[in-house]
Amino acid sequence: MMNWKLGLIPALPLLVYFAFLNHVEPNEAGLARNHITGDIWVQHAGWHSTSPWTWVARIKTNPIRVGVPTAGRGYSAKLIQFQPEYANDFLQQEGWRYYWWNNRVSFNLGNKDEYRGFKNIMLGYAYSKQKFPFIKILEEYEN
Repeated sequence: MMNWKLGLIPALPLLVYFAFLNHVEPNEAGLARNHITGDIWVQHAGWHSTSPWTWVARIKTNPIRVGVPTAGRGYSAKLIQFQPEYANDFLQQEGWRYYWWNNRVSFNLGNKDEYRGFKNIMLGYAYSKQKFPFIKILEEYEN
C-alpha cells in the first residue's frame, strides 16, 4: 500500500517542472505576463519554462478574415494579420488578459457569423478609422 506513494517522491520534481511549461505554436505569439513584477514579453514558437505567477495568452498570427455580417447584397470583409513585433502597442491599447474570453457569453442567436475571442477584438481594429501598427490589413473586399 505504501509502495505507490514512494514512487511519487521522485516524480514530484518532474510534475512541478512540467506544471510551469507552456507551448507556443509556430502560427502563434505568446504574450507572457509576470503578475508579480508586471513584466510583459513576447514568446515565440516552442516550449517555454516560466514561474507559476507568469501567465501566457496565445494569439494567432496567421491571417484571419473579419467582416460585417449582413443579410443584404452589400458586404465588407478584410483579411488581416496580427503583427507580434508590435505587441507592446497592442498591450498599451488593450491591456493584458486572456483574449479568448472576449464575447464568449452572448445571447445574440440571430447570426451564425458572430465573432468571439481575439477575432472579435481584431474586427474592431480592422474597421477603426485610426490605423494601428499591430494589425496589418492584407486584403479588403467590398461591394
